[in-house]
Amino acid sequence: MRIPVPAITRRARIEIIPLIDIMFFLLATFVMVSLSMVRNQGIPVRLPAAASGVALERKSYVAITVSELGDYYFDKELITLEEVVQRLRERHGREPELRVFINGDARANFESVVAVLDETRRLGITKVSIETTRKP
Repeated sequence: MRIPVPAITRRARIEIIPLIDIMFFLLATFVMVSLSMVRNQGIPVRLPAAASGVALERKSYVAITVSELGDYYFDKELITLEEVVQRLRERHGREPELRVFINGDARANFESVVAVLDETRRLGITKVSIETTRKP
């Protein structure tokens, strides 16, 4: 004689531990990507190294780049020194607290970088910085 065995009923379960792992991974990825997004308005150049460099606030600024060949870039746009002065005068008229970051290539002619610095100060812009990298 056979005795009937009651059927074992299993309920479906949703495992949430793998879901939590995926959510933490996505959160960590989002944080790392958002931290690495730095707004850079200048063209890439080899910056000179300095031990006394300090990070500054980059809010409402202009990047002027002097390349190794002596070319001038105003926010990634190739222009002449006279056009740099004209654009700085216009921006300084609209924004009195304008910040200017000068990116000079490490192998650029020093006179070209000083010319930009001199013209910037002549316009009355006092918040001028020369960008460098940190010395190891």
